[in-house]
Amino acid sequence: MKRLFPLVLLFGLLAAGTASAGGLLAKFESTGLVIVTDADRHEFNVELASTPDQRSQGLMFRREMARDAGMLFDFGPRYGRASMWMKNTYIPLDMLFIKSDGEIESIAERTTPHSLEAVSSRGSVRYVLELNGGTAAGLGIGPGDRVELPRKSAE
Repeated sequence: MKRLFPLVLLFGLLAAGTASAGGLLAKFESTGLVIVTDADRHEFNVELASTPDQRSQGLMFRREMARDAGMLFDFGPRYGRASMWMKNTYIPLDMLFIKSDGEIESIAERTTPHSLEAVSSRGSVRYVLELNGGTAAGLGIGPGDRVELPRKSAE
């Protein structure tokens, strides 16, 4: 039995690592979200990243995302300047930095997959919305536009 313990332990660690790499640790709720520009309203189905585990995992290890999908990171009522990175993220992303009232503060377009370089807001924001790279430019979304935040994340 003592000889099997190291193998069982190793198998357990490998299984935990595989679960993490496969995105199985954090579960995300989904909700609708609308971005309002001068010209139009753009609807998205987003996953909510509100807990530290969810924010840490984010969109890591995903190889694709639907055109109308995204992830909304909510940093809660104690927010400030937000910094993100692309570690283990395969999809180029647009990162929309959003103030607590829903106004888009700034956008980092087409971020580089797997980059460890920090991508930061210019000022204090509560939310970061990640969309497929090129979405903001393609839909004419820019700073000053508004995001109609889901009720759960706006609380």
